[in-house]
Amino acid sequence: MNPDHYQFEISINLHPSEGELTVLFSGEGSPKPGHKVGPSVHDYYLIHTVLSGEGVFVSEGRKYLCQAGDSFLIMPGSLFSYESDRRTPWQYVWVAVQGDGASRLLKEAGFSQEKPVLKGADPWALHSFYRRIKHSFKQSPFPELESLEASGWLRLLIHRLGLASRDLRDTAAQHSEMIDRQVEQAKRWISLQYHQQLGISQMASSLGYHRAHFSKAFKERTGLSPKQYLMKIRMDKAKELLESRVLTIDEVSSSVGFNDALYFSKQFRNWCGQSPSEYRSGFMR
Repeated sequence: MNPDHYQFEISINLHPSEGELTVLFSGEGSPKPGHKVGPSVHDYYLIHTVLSGEGVFVSEGRKYLCQAGDSFLIMPGSLFSYESDRRTPWQYVWVAVQGDGASRLLKEAGFSQEKPVLKGADPWALHSFYRRIKHSFKQSPFPELESLEASGWLRLLIHRLGLASRDLRDTAAQHSEMIDRQVEQAKRWISLQYHQQLGISQMASSLGYHRAHFSKAFKERTGLSPKQYLMKIRMDKAKELLESRVLTIDEVSSSVGFNDALYFSKQFRNWCGQSPSEYRSGFMR
């Protein structure tokens, strides 16, 4: 038992990889009142989540009061300290992280040098992910697989931290971001499925929108209606195929989602001012 803690548990990764994201160790503790760590620096990322009680975290000279549901991040090379409250000492869990992708993933969750604390999460929901990480180790004779399992649970923990930080933001901003995301999904869907018989109503329904509302949001963000955007993607792809001089007009038509080559040729002329054959001839000169 650590003499500075009422409870102290730690599990260490015996086979840390050099991949994108690796757990070095994970633990849980209940420090005694006034217990302090630092000032110090680490050469890895260290996340703490407060389960109960409170304490003060100091990063690069800035103080943060942390309570249940708050998570604070110690960054490599940053001067830090933290201290348990003398009246209501905290209980916390932690995980140490390294890897080329750690900085990016933690930033995506909402952490930064200017914002090393994320607030407002359900501490016991997060606790379950920390426990999964900690229990990944010493479970088998294959430490490299244990390391892989721990990194998987770590990704889920970071994901949950990111969701919690976003839940605290302005509702209108969240709604706008959700629409942005759905429009991007629709654009991606069209760019991948343009050769299929796509229905705008079906697309809107699958994204959870009424067609009229979806079409309005799509046009506000792209300048084109979904139907116009689909036609643009098809015509741009048709140009690429015509320039390749390999496929026939019928084959180009079918490849970009038109069952009728005459109808395709009419739409191509309307869009480009030339028939497919004229476009190909002009490109070949």
